[in-house]
Amino acid sequence: MDLPIILAGPILRRVDAHRVTVWIATSQPFDMDAKLFKMHDEAEQLEIQCMTEFICLGERLYVYLLTLLPLHKDFPVDTLLGYNLYFKGKSTRMDLGSFGLLNPDNDQSLVYGDLKYPTFYIQKDLNARFLYGSCRKLHGKRDDALAAGDLTLQETYLDLAKRPNALFLLGDQIYADDVAGPLFPILTSLNKLLMGQDEQLGKLDSRVKEKPFHRSLNQINGRQYIMEQFCQFTSSHAHNHLMMFGEYAAMYLLSWGPALWEAIQDQGGLPTFEEQIENEKFYFVFPNSKQFQKEHAAEWIKVRNQYNEDCENLRQALTTLPGIRRLLANIPTYMIFDDHDVTDDWNLSIDWKEKVGHSLLGRHVVTNAITAYWAFQGWGNCPDAFGQIFKSHMKNYFSEFTLESSSYEQWVKCIENYKSWYFVAPTEPKTLFLDTRTQREFDIHPLPVKIGGIIQENIRSPQLVSRQCWKEVSRVLMDSGWKSGSDLTIASPAPLYGIGLIESFLHSYVYPLRSIGIPIHQTLDFEAWKYNGKGFSEFLASVFEWNPSTCFIVSGDVHYASSVQSTVQSKNGQTANIIQFTSSPMHNMSFFGLWGSMLKLTIWFNSMKRKKRNIIRYCDNDYRIQIEEAAHSCPTDHVWKETLRYLATDTGSIITTENNLGLLSISKDSIQNRLLSYRDSEKQELTFGPIPLDSPLTKK
Repeated sequence: MDLPIILAGPILRRVDAHRVTVWIATSQPFDMDAKLFKMHDEAEQLEIQCMTEFICLGERLYVYLLTLLPLHKDFPVDTLLGYNLYFKGKSTRMDLGSFGLLNPDNDQSLVYGDLKYPTFYIQKDLNARFLYGSCRKLHGKRDDALAAGDLTLQETYLDLAKRPNALFLLGDQIYADDVAGPLFPILTSLNKLLMGQDEQLGKLDSRVKEKPFHRSLNQINGRQYIMEQFCQFTSSHAHNHLMMFGEYAAMYLLSWGPALWEAIQDQGGLPTFEEQIENEKFYFVFPNSKQFQKEHAAEWIKVRNQYNEDCENLRQALTTLPGIRRLLANIPTYMIFDDHDVTDDWNLSIDWKEKVGHSLLGRHVVTNAITAYWAFQGWGNCPDAFGQIFKSHMKNYFSEFTLESSSYEQWVKCIENYKSWYFVAPTEPKTLFLDTRTQREFDIHPLPVKIGGIIQENIRSPQLVSRQCWKEVSRVLMDSGWKSGSDLTIASPAPLYGIGLIESFLHSYVYPLRSIGIPIHQTLDFEAWKYNGKGFSEFLASVFEWNPSTCFIVSGDVHYASSVQSTVQSKNGQTANIIQFTSSPMHNMSFFGLWGSMLKLTIWFNSMKRKKRNIIRYCDNDYRIQIEEAAHSCPTDHVWKETLRYLATDTGSIITTENNLGLLSISKDSIQNRLLSYRDSEKQELTFGPIPLDSPLTKK
């Protein structure tokens, strides 16, 4: 396969009046440069300095971060700006136009309308308009809602009062544990092409060199046992789990745009099921032998049907990738991980963390995943957060790329010990992104559990952010220039407020069974702040301490979208006004089949009871969160008490489970949430009513 020069990007990353950051990945090394323009009738070039950093991650994988700095005064705000990138090789000099990316007639174009370049603006006085969402699986069902963001920019690219000014990706940008069968051989092939070699995983665990693992490791559906027994992972969808760094890298490249897919199409596209069988690309749990003839035949049918369904879903996803690439090139984008960017259940419990940490192979896979997150997501969020020592460890390991070097252990420890994945995006209002995965606090005290006849002392749900981490987060927030008393947006991968019916079911039944090792799988993720009353209260304590005028929360993770408004009072009389907006999934609809239909009906019935009704609840001194009723009146020594309400859309529902992308509009007087979807190449919209910021629930 001939790799394209541009593997993915450009992606517009951190942007403010002092700097503009652009990310791009190439298959060849270049001296990269950039120009910035003020977009009038004719583009006016601005005087800038371009600082370029890059890391060679593989033989044919180079990731660049270009930082554009003003030479004199700050960049103009609330003004349409454009940029171009330049690629200087030994004997060539190209720009984005050399690849057809500036030609509006090219279906791969990065520009909107008749603009000459990809564009953006630095929002200051104009109202904030944030796109936000989570949970984007490449082979998810139905249409990718992120494509609706592209259509929104296409409609508004010249009208800055309506054009979105930032995109927040709130976790599960890839699904490392849930990889489509047709995609798996492509990823393993790209791993070798990009990196130049395979990782010698047998040096970490010799069992992978033995039968049948030496073959199943690289066969479709061949990794479930390896991930469970060797890596100590708990995902029930780990049949094709990503393991090697080049596989993680390839998944990002295939998810961010169409460039690599064009090379795949030139090779014939996705192989058929029959071709994969003929080439012995499949692993079967039941071998094709006389002893297991009946079981193998049943498995063969199931695997064939799933493979063909995944092929259809992937082909549908490919149609949206040019628009998604264009969107990412034209809007400042900020990203934070959740579990599927690494693996399902990542750091679910202290037991999970210790078991995986004691597996050399499991530890290696997690380190690969987090490093890929840094290279493809985290680096562009806040480049200054990664110092020279951090980047030296990355460069040293990838220059040697062997598991037996001293740079290997330094690389692993560097990733394990890094604590500052949280950051503040320079939006107006500022947006604080929380790391709810690597800075957890685990309670060693047992939790009594009774499920039917089972009586068990169980592991407690973790605090998603430790008390010490909250202190560091506060320092970073204050260092960003944010002032107490002004509005604040918090981006939390897991919602602070969920739908109680779903949370109660998952917390009472699913979480206890999974934590004690019983393999229960469900279509919803279930790690929410509510499951640990102390952790929930620490979140509120930080909000009380910061004292924002209004606290806006954007979140994802849960595979449904909703809006919640709350007024919280501490026992000391402090008041916090919180409005939460959840958008999930962008491309991973989960409510299918009989179970999904029953759950949707139950949610609908539950939502009818909650609509237009205030719910009063409190947290007692044992950190139990209770709804105030006749049987549970609020004690005088409560930790906090709140009044909350679930908000309804223009269709009357408080929840949607379709693929969606949030669009949040914030003015001085009100805030409004919309949910965008993409169907049959058209954008659809579901609207929540505007919320006046002096309404009774939010008024201090």
